[in-house]
Amino acid sequence: MNQQGGKPTGHEDDWWGQLYGDADDAGPSAAPDSLDDRYASAAGTVNQRPDGSESPDVNQRPDGSRRRDVPAQRTGADAPERTPSAFPEGLPRPPGFTVEDPRAPADEEPPPPPAPDRPARTLDYVGAGPPTYDPEPTALPPADPDGLDDLVPDTVLDGARYGTATLRAVSLRGDSARYRGEPRRDSLLTARFGTGEHALLLVAMATGARATPRAHRAAAEACHWIGRAVGTSHERLARDMRAGRRGDLKSGLHRLTGRSLGRLRAGAVEQGVDPEEYAATLRCLLLPADPECRTRVFFGAGDGGLFRLRDGEWQDIEPRVTDAAGEPVVGFGSAPAETPEGDRLTMDLGVPTPPSPYEPAPEPPREPFRFRASVARPGDTLLLCTGGLADPLRGEPELAAHLRRRWSGSPPPGLADFLADTRVRVKGYADDRTAAAVWEA
Repeated sequence: MNQQGGKPTGHEDDWWGQLYGDADDAGPSAAPDSLDDRYASAAGTVNQRPDGSESPDVNQRPDGSRRRDVPAQRTGADAPERTPSAFPEGLPRPPGFTVEDPRAPADEEPPPPPAPDRPARTLDYVGAGPPTYDPEPTALPPADPDGLDDLVPDTVLDGARYGTATLRAVSLRGDSARYRGEPRRDSLLTARFGTGEHALLLVAMATGARATPRAHRAAAEACHWIGRAVGTSHERLARDMRAGRRGDLKSGLHRLTGRSLGRLRAGAVEQGVDPEEYAATLRCLLLPADPECRTRVFFGAGDGGLFRLRDGEWQDIEPRVTDAAGEPVVGFGSAPAETPEGDRLTMDLGVPTPPSPYEPAPEPPREPFRFRASVARPGDTLLLCTGGLADPLRGEPELAAHLRRRWSGSPPPGLADFLADTRVRVKGYADDRTAAAVWEA
């Protein structure tokens, strides 16, 4: 075969043009319509000239013998059956071209791939019916161009792992606030003080007073004040936790809680607002980073929930008011007692005096100090939350059962899964939800 620039010449030029198409001929009869047709028709035209006569066999030697490495071209009845998707023998296959077996049944489908192992699909709601509001945020809170630092995001998500404990924490706006365009009244603070095994983890959550314009500010300040107080005393607190000094922890944390909430009341006086409107509940959890210390300490003031998932069953371990350790928080709980002479006992917490001696300070609400120190076991899950999650967890057994299935006998969930679990809604409960869960290895 003679070639010039990779293209046959002479009578073989017709064969080349019919098989692959001639770049110089753009007419409709230059080549078959498709590549399949070209390959399918190549077997019948390879040894045939345009005038119908046979061209010399290109694989035949001058002495009449054929090359052994090339099979002879079969014609007539001996020719194999060809389909548009089959390749002629001896011709190269174009890149990416797939050959189908014509003998395979047309209706036979390949077996489906095995389904991956996935956890149970997370739910949107539980209970008798869907909640009233949409599951996703609707309206944004109004913004002040001179007070953008006051904006609160819809959802806050955090997590960590120290020692034997894995922490997940979330705070998200309730359905009602999302619909009305109100800011999230709950605030969440997660902080680590110290390094190494002497570090101390603090989770603080607060809820501002309902239906007050500064509720989110009060909640944020309560978390910041207790965070500053714990951070200043974290070394002593960590030592007391490792040594198991329950009495010292109770009295020390009682003092820090009262000081933080007292500063909150002082801020209300400075702003000229009712202290009851600029108030917040406060719930905190202390976790040592030391893997040898499994003491978990809860403290605070105000309603909410403290639960423990142990051996596949939920335990409500929230300290009751009658079991609360300590008197009502100074500056936040009941009024101080009076001496026999009628003098009132006070403590210097930085609270300024009322504007006028003839205008007594308003009575603070009665909120007892709550405290609980417990030792965790491997496999336990400790859940601390505000009322937005505690109330439906106590009131809807299906929600408690769903979280039990999700959080029992499995590794701790990731941040996205934890968010999906805590946002399962229940009709009739539309408040903000803030929760912190600790899985024990």
